[in-house]
Amino acid sequence: MRRSPTPLVLAFGILLTLLASSPALAAGYRYWSFWEGPGGQWQYATQGPSTARPADGSALGFRFSVSRDAAAEAAKPRAAADFAAVCGATAAVEGRKRIAVIVDFGVPADAPAGDAPPQDAPRTACAQVAPDATAAEALAQAAKPLRYNSAALLCAVSGYPKQGCGEPIADAEEKPRAEEQPRASATPEPSAQAEPSDGGPSTSLLVGLAAVAALAAAAVWQSRRRR
Repeated sequence: MRRSPTPLVLAFGILLTLLASSPALAAGYRYWSFWEGPGGQWQYATQGPSTARPADGSALGFRFSVSRDAAAEAAKPRAAADFAAVCGATAAVEGRKRIAVIVDFGVPADAPAGDAPPQDAPRTACAQVAPDATAAEALAQAAKPLRYNSAALLCAVSGYPKQGCGEPIADAEEKPRAEEQPRASATPEPSAQAEPSDGGPSTSLLVGLAAVAALAAAAVWQSRRRR
């Protein structure tokens, strides 16, 4: 006689189905990432631009892209973290520090619907700011206008994009990205460098976990009845 699946087996089947279809796990994010370039190598910043205080001679990078993971898969700026190339022709001024600012508006495939990057190549500028100035102040000098949301998330640089701010996007919205140039070797939030939020477990996933717990308990109860 063929045995029917046990409650525990059914529970795991439900959970695997929900994990595969959960939109929270499939979503990516479209946002500005923030990078620092010590030694000429881009590194994902460990804090936001409003708290980072770069030293004179630093290189900062900002890149707009679609990324699944804030640090591991965020696209780096496509221009080198080269202070001399950006600020070499700018004379030093006493009481000011020079910061190389590289702004990469990304590729058309990452642009929101109805919008487009204002230029193809990354934009560079040498910001001269006060000795205690933050990365956000250097960016403001180099690439106005900036737009932030109520949570202090960096939404737009030089007015791009026109709308939206670090929103999650579904897999269906992602388009093949154009081949990027070789990278030499973004911020979501000026107050804290972190992945955009709204990536918590979905309702369907929570329901699935509850089903696993309930069916597992039923399996234990049935096994004890048979003893």
